[in-house]
Amino acid sequence: MKASPTFLVNGMPTYDYRCKNCGKEFSYTKTMAERAATPVNCPKCDSNKVERLFSEFFAKTIRKS
Repeated sequence: MKASPTFLVNGMPTYDYRCKNCGKEFSYTKTMAERAATPVNCPKCDSNKVERLFSEFFAKTIRKS
C-alpha cells in the first residue's frame, strides 16, 4: 500500500515524514517528479533515515448527499 500525499498546496502535494533518527515529524510540498528525484533529509538532524507517513484526507464536493 502506497502512502498518498496529504493535500494539495497550489496544485502540489504535501508529503508527511518522520525521522527514524530523532523522531521529528515534518512535511514537504513538492511535485511528484521532485519527490522522486530528490532525497528527503530531516530538517532537524539532517538524517536521510526518514519514513513516509500515511495520512487521512477528505474530499469536499459540491454535490449534496
